[in-house]
Amino acid sequence: MKILGLDLGSKTLGVASSDTTKTVASKMKTLTFEPFDYKSAIKQLRPIIDEFDYEKIVLGLPKNMNGSIGNQAQESIDFKQMLEDEFNIEVVLWDERLTSRIAQTLMISADLSRKKRKKKVDYIAATIILQSYLDSRK
Repeated sequence: MKILGLDLGSKTLGVASSDTTKTVASKMKTLTFEPFDYKSAIKQLRPIIDEFDYEKIVLGLPKNMNGSIGNQAQESIDFKQMLEDEFNIEVVLWDERLTSRIAQTLMISADLSRKKRKKKVDYIAATIILQSYLDSRK
């Protein structure tokens, strides 16, 4: 069984997956939807979850730098509940502070254009979130 990693934005959902040994996270794709239309995001996520055997979902929790919960973090908390209700899979909230910045830095160092970085930042952030979670389990 695998673990799914997600990075939720207001219009995008970055998706990453672990391998079956749950040691390596790999990027999958970015789902796009109308602003805050999380039901559409879940609908697009269904074929991915149905195709693979996931035991858990790790969802990024964008806390403020001081650790407090802001609007974006509350959106993730609400989305967690939607995921659990829809898929009946455990969803773990994982601190994602700075993952988008790390993803941007990695892509800049790989000399990707700004246009390419914009398309890839969400699923790379999802991969970083999931890899961080997998590493913490060792």
